Amino acid sequence: MVKVYSVSLVIGLIGLLVVIMGGGFAENVGRPERDPGVRLGVAGKYIIGGLVGFGMGGLSAEFSPLDFTWQVSLLIAAGAAGLSVLWVRYAVAQAEVR
Repeated sequence: MVKVYSVSLVIGLIGLLVVIMGGGFAENVGRPERDPGVRLGVAGKYIIGGLVGFGMGGLSAEFSPLDFTWQVSLLIAAGAAGLSVLWVRYAVAQAEVR
């Protein structure tokens, strides 16, 4: 399962970097319609947040000194993914208020 968590984390971090760097680049060249954060929409942001949360939660549980079984690690990873999606939802709502 460590490989699954690792791949999830890497894909999520690549997606996060694309959104951050692509948004900066699009703003820098004066073409905000090319911003990946806008093009992916809220659902894309949820997916990226879920992937990062799943990967980080799973790896944290797998390498915990408490020696969890893989089922417990999977449950912790799923919980972390759900919480990170809620955090993205909160961040998007806060950005829309401004």
